[in-house]
Amino acid sequence: MSQGKKPQLPPSTDIELDHSYRANTEKWFEYPIVVHPHHTDYGGIVWHGNYIAWMEEARVECLQSIGIDYAHLVELGYELPVVEVNIRYHRSLKMGDRAIVKTRVNDLEGVRIHWDYEITAWRGNITYVTGKVTLVGIDREKGKIMRQLPPVLKDALIKL
Repeated sequence: MSQGKKPQLPPSTDIELDHSYRANTEKWFEYPIVVHPHHTDYGGIVWHGNYIAWMEEARVECLQSIGIDYAHLVELGYELPVVEVNIRYHRSLKMGDRAIVKTRVNDLEGVRIHWDYEITAWRGNITYVTGKVTLVGIDREKGKIMRQLPPVLKDALIKL
């Protein structure tokens, strides 16, 4: 290297990202739950649909934690309906159990937002449910899929 010349890094636009590691390295948002009697069947086992409700609650709270109030988003004329759900049940939660619903944005693909989920024991190393949910941005007034996410939403999601 010649004297006086400092090594230079390539511009950030030249750096290739390996998205295969993305979901494994980003932080989870954690939402605690307690299984109450109304969540269960007669045998004290959680009804399968409650897992989906808890996943949605965690997602809405995650958005709230980054400054996106879902009710305000709807008031502005946007919705983010679920267009795809994939759930894997590993073990049943039972009445009285405490668990953590963990969620994170896995990827933004145009107007599609892909979320990952894990429902795990409050303490210990037990996984009850894993899942993936895809949302899509909808313009409520037109009743159609948006061409792009509103900047306020996209910018906030990128922070995740």
